[in-house]
Amino acid sequence: MIASLSGIVQRIGAGFLVLDVGGVGYQVFVPTETARALHTGDGVLLHTALIVREDAFILFGFTDAVELELFDLLRSVNGVGPKLAMAIISQSSVVAIRDAVLTENDATFKAVSGIGPKTAKLIVVTLAGKLSGVAPSAAATARNQASVDLTSVVQALEGLGWAERLAAEAVREVAETQGSTATADSLLRAALARLGSGRSVSGGEK
Repeated sequence: MIASLSGIVQRIGAGFLVLDVGGVGYQVFVPTETARALHTGDGVLLHTALIVREDAFILFGFTDAVELELFDLLRSVNGVGPKLAMAIISQSSVVAIRDAVLTENDATFKAVSGIGPKTAKLIVVTLAGKLSGVAPSAAATARNQASVDLTSVVQALEGLGWAERLAAEAVREVAETQGSTATADSLLRAALARLGSGRSVSGGEK
């Protein structure tokens, strides 16, 4: 089994790349964001899953080991093959997929081409209780935090009468605490609780 490949990106196509490993070019299917982020000549380590079929050996690769773990879990769902599993990961982040399962929000999966309502619901049911150990990596956490508009949360607090400096500090503190689970709503609620209880390091005065 090929568990990982480390080499130089030789060519990038639609949803795949050719990785030069010691003079041998391996075609590896990767998430859309991975293909967009890499460039010809880049060195990269991919965590891989080798799918063996009667007519082909197909490699799927991920720069994040957490994505590979999720890929394997998705393939355990009846009706979800490797291509659909890759499509799901390409369309949603690890954090979004985990949260969709935890909140039983099958809309995340129905939005993927090729997945109907029954399969979407089956994904949620099958993966329920299996993602608690799939903690997002530091990179995934950073991407998720970057997707939350902290400025809008600070402005909402200002609208409620809090000074900009205190609001910004409270939002920063709760964002660090919540990490990958942060949303604009959860940050606003937590910041309000922190400011209201006077636990902000600069005090809770308006």
